[in-house]
Amino acid sequence: MSRIKDDAGVEIFSTCLPSRNEDPESYLERVAQVARWSDGAGYRGMLVYTDNGLVDPWLVAQIVLQSTERLCPLVAVQPVYMHPYAVAKMVASLAFLHGRRIYLNMVAGGFRNDLTALGDDTPHDDRYERAVEYTLIVKGLLEGGPVTFEGRYYRVKNLKLVPVVPHELAPGILISGSSEAGARAAEAISATRVKYPQPPGEEALQAVNGTGPAGIRVGVITRPQAHEAWDVAHGRFPEDRKGQITHNLAMRVTDSKWHEQLSRLGEHPISDANPYWLVPFENYKTFCPYLVGSYDRVGSELAHYMSLGFRTFILDVPASREDLDHTAMAFEYAGRLLRV
Repeated sequence: MSRIKDDAGVEIFSTCLPSRNEDPESYLERVAQVARWSDGAGYRGMLVYTDNGLVDPWLVAQIVLQSTERLCPLVAVQPVYMHPYAVAKMVASLAFLHGRRIYLNMVAGGFRNDLTALGDDTPHDDRYERAVEYTLIVKGLLEGGPVTFEGRYYRVKNLKLVPVVPHELAPGILISGSSEAGARAAEAISATRVKYPQPPGEEALQAVNGTGPAGIRVGVITRPQAHEAWDVAHGRFPEDRKGQITHNLAMRVTDSKWHEQLSRLGEHPISDANPYWLVPFENYKTFCPYLVGSYDRVGSELAHYMSLGFRTFILDVPASREDLDHTAMAFEYAGRLLRV
């Protein structure tokens, strides 16, 4: 199996299969399978989603750790679900039990109906302020504490975490940075700011702000020839009227800047010159744009994003182990371009 080379200084994450609409009898093994593929491909980790309609991401993270040797779960953390002490305790416990590192994907938003059901009516920008307070407490505890903090949303006094997390297992921290509030939050907590990429030629107009690390969330379907990639793409994500209706309904109940941006970008015609494809997003099959095309075309686009400062790539759920082999070829091409 092809392995991603890290000589370009990038971190690559896959995404765990979400439990929604999955068969409970086969879900656990499918999670383990995708985790093993990602581990074998040399990925840094695997994103595990969270929302009201999914199984608990910490339980899924445990399966990922048990099924792999090096892969780091990137656990989505919604502050409404649990106290920051509980998150720090989970990270410390998994480090103690497995000797493995966890990454945290701090979630400031979500579907409005989910938040309302939980009694949370905090406005969009204020949720990022809350996420900053939350994360600062988590980081303080993982750095050894004790932590005393008094903010707008959280207060703790002389709070200490046991077991202690070894320095080398301290979690990486990511947060959505598509909005100005998200960018400010990323800087405040020294997190990797993750966004959706713009179409080819437009991302340079919105180059990485600030000096902190940055990443993008994107799917990849690539093959030696462009027509092969597009055949796979159309077969995997056919247009679905029911999915389109669900997508439109979902857009009405979210204030995510990510989703608003993507919904406005779907008018770009696709071609080998434009590998940026939104059909999976528009048909409610996934939550990110795709790059589709030949190894060199997709690799050129990846290299372009890297040249703008993006060093973290969160890819979509792989359909097969071979998908990761093909993706490795595009990243290898990108690496060669950057070394020229």
